[in-house]
Amino acid sequence: MKKVLILDGSTRKNGNTSYLVQHFMDGAKEHTDLIEHILVKDLNIKYCNGCLRCNLIKRCAIRNDDWEELSTKILATDVLVFASPIYFHHVTAPLKNIIDRFRSFIHVQITETGLKHTPWHTWNKDFVLLLSMGSSDDIDAKPVIELFEFMKDILGDGNHLHTIKGTRLAITRQIQKSEIELQELYPKLKLPEKLAKLDFEKNKKLLNECFKLGENLSSI
Repeated sequence: MKKVLILDGSTRKNGNTSYLVQHFMDGAKEHTDLIEHILVKDLNIKYCNGCLRCNLIKRCAIRNDDWEELSTKILATDVLVFASPIYFHHVTAPLKNIIDRFRSFIHVQITETGLKHTPWHTWNKDFVLLLSMGSSDDIDAKPVIELFEFMKDILGDGNHLHTIKGTRLAITRQIQKSEIELQELYPKLKLPEKLAKLDFEKNKKLLNECFKLGENLSSI
């Protein structure tokens, strides 16, 4: 049975990211009960300070926070989900803090031409990005996706990245609003009212896509 770990970077209660996560989880529950959903903002994760001791001791040197337990869960999972709204073209600060601590999973050597990355462990995971953003153009998520493409590659050839992006989602619970509710909302956002029908259908499709991805990745 597949293990699924969801690192939820949302800082809002019942935000649009929460609905993406819930539908992904509902899909995953079709095939596995081994699902853990963690609200990252509630963790005690200290900042990486670039001490580089992980190059010597093969683990993070920072102690007395939640990273040791969390890193064990990350290594043990089959499907690793990162969920976040996009704030200024990137994930939220609590989630970025965790990403920085991923440095301890890898030996990094400086070479004449760049860096050589050697993971301490064998990684064969499905990485999932569930992203919501206020922008109408998903190019706002490009820096995040490029980072995860890089992470996926340096951690091992057996990893895969799956990305779902929700656009024009600026207001809490917007993704689950009815067409009429969107028609009432859009003039307040100075958006054409005619977009309401399009976005209502798009949002339904997006949530179904999350469900299907959760279902498919948990069954492989």
